[in-house]
Amino acid sequence: MEILEPVDLDGYRRRLADGMASRGCWPEDSPWVREAVDAVPRDLFAPERVWVWGGEEYAPVDRAADPRAWADAVYAGVYDSTVIQVTDGLPTSSLSCVSVVADMLDSLMPEPGHRVLELGTGAGWNAALLGVRAGAGRVASVEFDAELAYAARERIGRAGAEVSVRVGDGTHGLLEGAPYDRVIATYAVEEVPWAWVEQTRPGGRIVTPWGRLGHVALTVDDDGRSASGWMQGLGMFMPSRYAAGQGRAFHEIRDTVPPGTESPFPREPRALTDGNLLFALRVLLPDVRITTESDGTGATARLHDGGSSWATLAGAADGPAVARQGGPRRLADDVVRAWRRWEDAGAPSLYDFGMTRTPDAQYIWSGDRDTGPRWAPVRPPRSAGRAGLDGSGARV
Repeated sequence: MEILEPVDLDGYRRRLADGMASRGCWPEDSPWVREAVDAVPRDLFAPERVWVWGGEEYAPVDRAADPRAWADAVYAGVYDSTVIQVTDGLPTSSLSCVSVVADMLDSLMPEPGHRVLELGTGAGWNAALLGVRAGAGRVASVEFDAELAYAARERIGRAGAEVSVRVGDGTHGLLEGAPYDRVIATYAVEEVPWAWVEQTRPGGRIVTPWGRLGHVALTVDDDGRSASGWMQGLGMFMPSRYAAGQGRAFHEIRDTVPPGTESPFPREPRALTDGNLLFALRVLLPDVRITTESDGTGATARLHDGGSSWATLAGAADGPAVARQGGPRRLADDVVRAWRRWEDAGAPSLYDFGMTRTPDAQYIWSGDRDTGPRWAPVRPPRSAGRAGLDGSGARV
């Protein structure tokens, strides 16, 4: 029988911490975040089986069979999440990358003694980190998936944290224990549920991913009738179970929808690596997904709407860019219109955008909540597709 060499998890932990430090990812204003990560390390919350992308599908990696590959997946890098659940071939829960975890906890600004509500327990790591900061019995977490909730409760207990984990739909928050000082979601929503605002005290803070790309921090107004705040950073997040769904992948659409047109593209595709532009396009074209690859010779951007339309934008360093498009929508044309609108508005950065949620509406603004322009999609998103697969407890 093969004898497997032990894995030095302390070494993995040190490398991750050093990587965060060298990239400036530990929040200077919240030194407690690094202290909490040291106290309850990531590997304590990884299940015995994790999943890695093999190029065509996700493949399982079992700790007992290959402890080093398991540790490599859990500590892949500062910007890498670890998939812990796959459903119908799609990732439906993960340990978030530590850089995003640190950024969101910094944005939340929890203090010792605060009552904190987390929506989306997942593996339980984020809840345990919050428990270290807020104190025993001060954190409640809601998870849609009963199996995930049970496992997280066990891990949190073994780590010595005292956090209440409930099974439920995070859309409704958790009335028991309200009002909370802080509310944080670990899955993306298109519209912030009004229940979250109602269950947060005036002056309290809500941090949530918004629309898969980026997260926002809202402060509840003194009268409790609205919450507003600024975008905080970029990051890819899984949607809630009740979102429109993850839709079809780019290759699935391209392989079944033949190209309809090929034409010059008037912009440089490499610019689509700019996070500020990407966020603006996300606001203006909420159902268009963009990925870009670039090297010394040029760049290629791939666009799709998760349904029936796709486009590729290819540009060489020494020549014009070309757009190839397929499907009923001309996504490259939509991107040009949205891009121009962003430029005409002064090309605001990600951090110039904010959000306001009232009982009846949610809107995005830039510059100033009261006087700045409000941003609406260039065109309405396509109708919702199949229901999402990943539960109110899904996360990156």
